[in-house]
Amino acid sequence: MGRIRILPDAIANKIAAGEVVERPASVVKELLENSLDAGATEVRVDIEHGGRRLIRIVDNGHGMMRDDALLAFERHATSKLRQVEDLFSVSTLGFRGEALPSIASVSRLDLDTHSREETTGTHIEIAGGKMVRCDEAALAPGTTITVRDLFYNVPARRKFLRTEPTELAHIASLVTHYSLAHPDKTFELNHNGGRLLFVTPVTAFRDRVFQVFGSETLADLVEVPAAEKEGFRLYGFVSQPQVQKMNRNSVYLFVNGRLIRDKLLVHALHAAYHNLMPPACYPFALLFVDCAPEEVDVNVHPAKTEVRFHRGSIVHDFVRDHLRALLMDARPVSSLPLPPAPGPQPATDLPMSEFSMQLQSVPLPPSVAMQPRLLSPDLNWTPPGTSPEMTRMVIPGVQDIDLPVVGVSPVPPDTSGHTARSPHWPASPIPTPPPPSAAPALPPVSAAPARLPMPDTHGPLPMGAWADEAASLEILRDLRPLGQLHESFIIAAGRDGLWIIDQHVAHERILFEQVLRRRGQAERQQLLLPMIIPLTVGQQIEFARIADELAAVGFDAEPFGQRTLAIKAAPAGLGTGEIERVIFEILEIAEGELRRASVEDIRRGVAASVACRAAIKINMPLDMTKMEWLLRELANTEFPTSCPHGRPIALRYSLRDILKGFHRI
Repeated sequence: MGRIRILPDAIANKIAAGEVVERPASVVKELLENSLDAGATEVRVDIEHGGRRLIRIVDNGHGMMRDDALLAFERHATSKLRQVEDLFSVSTLGFRGEALPSIASVSRLDLDTHSREETTGTHIEIAGGKMVRCDEAALAPGTTITVRDLFYNVPARRKFLRTEPTELAHIASLVTHYSLAHPDKTFELNHNGGRLLFVTPVTAFRDRVFQVFGSETLADLVEVPAAEKEGFRLYGFVSQPQVQKMNRNSVYLFVNGRLIRDKLLVHALHAAYHNLMPPACYPFALLFVDCAPEEVDVNVHPAKTEVRFHRGSIVHDFVRDHLRALLMDARPVSSLPLPPAPGPQPATDLPMSEFSMQLQSVPLPPSVAMQPRLLSPDLNWTPPGTSPEMTRMVIPGVQDIDLPVVGVSPVPPDTSGHTARSPHWPASPIPTPPPPSAAPALPPVSAAPARLPMPDTHGPLPMGAWADEAASLEILRDLRPLGQLHESFIIAAGRDGLWIIDQHVAHERILFEQVLRRRGQAERQQLLLPMIIPLTVGQQIEFARIADELAAVGFDAEPFGQRTLAIKAAPAGLGTGEIERVIFEILEIAEGELRRASVEDIRRGVAASVACRAAIKINMPLDMTKMEWLLRELANTEFPTSCPHGRPIALRYSLRDILKGFHRI
């Protein structure tokens, strides 16, 4: 007997089902596309338990006659292809003829359909790929397909399904996508008897965006008017550069009305935002590309989620250039007046050509042999304590630098109210450091070099340095703050050299660990009036999944009507203007981790978002007490080398490197 044999239909159908039916959302996609191909103007999707127990698609399309209904469950039975040439110019969403038999082979399926060409409808029941009954029935025109107990006969596949909220989120995203692509149709999505989405036909595409996402999202979008090039047509909406998402879930791409995932179009979208948005961020994009069917191959993926353009480079450049020009015309940059451009400057190795550093008179640790001095061939020295005026310091090749002379009266205590913004700052009075008894002696300087060599050993502090040099973090505890650079970075001196600490990420690390430690016992600030936040369908589902985590970190939030959230309280220290941003950031984290998130992943993501928004910002002046508190609290953290998002907290310039830079060793 030979080794090769023909597989039975039951096995072949289950193999096909493994390619086509990955999860409940795959079933919804195939059936929804069939409804649209059938000319339906109204589509209702009913789901129970995330699609595990029930999926029902009801449409008012043209329906099927009895003979067609029976043939529809045969493999490769389709009404959309007649000859092989048709495969290269597919104009329908479905065409393979595998969806219905594949779905029926792994579920209990009921089909109710009625064509206007017949007086009665047809009812068919199939279980595990085997037909159980076929009867006439009195039905309204259209088709209803009910899928129960998905993968009931393939337990190995069933156990790989994710949680109910996760599977429901995939279904909601799919229905939302197709409702956007067909604004002239009615879409309804219900889960366990509750309505999640209901949109009615509109004439303007902008109105459908408003129905799905709300007015606030629409206000941040730039409309892409229809443009054509070499047979390709592009239109839709993209967000302004300040709208930055952490994942691709807000990128909606359609080719000839087909929902796709396409690397070529995503790359073109990224290229359009080059230098307008950080590389790790994504915009909101709702883009439609229409072309002749023969320009695109839709038969490259079993689930029809990928396509291949025959003239890919033309499509890529068209999308990139058109969106780039549109964004630049929309003036995404700030409209604030810019400072006058400096004149031509000689080449310099300095990373900045102009800066302002505020120094306060705090003595360095005794182990540091050098005293701070202002060295310049043109230095007009003013004795300390005699004048608070800024001393002009001239370095060849660099613009004038304004430096408060070391020893002048310190900056007055902060009374700008920054302390009140966060309860995490110490409330003790701010002491004024005494001025030094004498000014540091200045040695004569004959000339200053045209270039100041920068040590090549500075950079993010290696993690091993913390473990080897400061097992008990004594080095960090010994740091003495000197002042701020650009009101964003703390300059501190230690026994091992000069340190630069990013005040925002340092405070972020402190708050991140506090949020995790105090989970369930977080301080709350009650809002005077509840804050009402509109949600998309997917965000509404994600909120239900992470509501407990939000409550644990200090949020008091609950659903308020359909697709609306009411925030009654928020974590202490979180500004009112940041509450909505934090909520949406957390929802994006949950949505982006649908396939692989653990409870701990979500928990740390929530803590990181709250800490980032509650932390002090850059361009914020800090008095000496706040800087000392920040360094002290940073030393008490478990991992003071990086923020929760992985950015370094401190840079270190060792004393040896500083001496080498000044040619003293």
